[in-house]
Amino acid sequence: MADFESFDSKGNPKSSKKTGGKGWAVWILIILVLIVLKACMVVTYENQFKLVRRFGKVERVINNAGISFKIPFIENVDIVPNEILLYDLPASDVITSDKKTMIVDSYVLWRVTDPLKFAQTLSGSVTNAENRIDTIVYNATKNTISNMTQDAVILSRDGKMTVTVTSDDSDVVSRDITVDEETAVVEITSLTEEIMNHINSIEAQYGIQILTVDVKKLDLPDDNKQAVYTRMISERENIAAQYDAEGQAQAQIIMNTTDREVAITISNAQAKAEAIIAEGEAEYMRILSDAYSDESKADFYSYVRALDALKASMSGDDNTVILSEDSPIAGIFYGRY
Repeated sequence: MADFESFDSKGNPKSSKKTGGKGWAVWILIILVLIVLKACMVVTYENQFKLVRRFGKVERVINNAGISFKIPFIENVDIVPNEILLYDLPASDVITSDKKTMIVDSYVLWRVTDPLKFAQTLSGSVTNAENRIDTIVYNATKNTISNMTQDAVILSRDGKMTVTVTSDDSDVVSRDITVDEETAVVEITSLTEEIMNHINSIEAQYGIQILTVDVKKLDLPDDNKQAVYTRMISERENIAAQYDAEGQAQAQIIMNTTDREVAITISNAQAKAEAIIAEGEAEYMRILSDAYSDESKADFYSYVRALDALKASMSGDDNTVILSEDSPIAGIFYGRY
């Protein structure tokens, strides 16, 4: 079906101004609706809290992720983080109970637990919260280390562990070390736990929670670092010398014990050998006695002994033997055997 258009006197089609004006009005209306709809929508992500304010006053807190709505141009929205946050504290100087200065560099893991309280007390500012955390953690760290010796701080740096101490190490043992007198083993609480014990709960006051405080670096000031290292080296050398002396003494005891056991073993073996030889000789004499007591064999054994005696007497270069007629050896040649 053909479309019909109106033409002017010159044959040109006439434009429809009324229809074009309605089209632009529709598009403007749609854009206005989208703007108002966007102004009404509040999109909350998993890692966020949303605070809906009306004329500066918090009307409600959006805790769950999703889409919600607000009154446009009257209510506005503030964002509060709903995740674990990391705050790296600046390095600070602290003094131990034995008046030694140490540099502590630590960090804090914290989170917002009550966004309304967080907004009321800290204006919903992460910077304000970190400033408050800085003061609290520094005071807790200072109070903890000021009640510990430098050696105890160093021992507790690597976390909860057990070490063996002697009476000479009594100066290391302080209130933060539990001693078992029977086993001479002490349990050292980690420095992190000690600091956390000195931090009072601030959740009810500020709506935030400090999850953990960890010391990432524990160092000495540059001006006395070399002196401390020299003292530590000297102490370790003394301990090494003591261990070496104890080892030498123990080695000497073991060598003396071994020598005594060897001497006893050799003496027992020699005594047993002598006893065996004596038994053999006794058995030899018994066999000879039995042999000589038998008249049928006595001549033969006398003959054999005479030959043995002749053999023994003819050793060396002198092969001349002078024998008397009644000599047992001469009896061999006279046929008496």
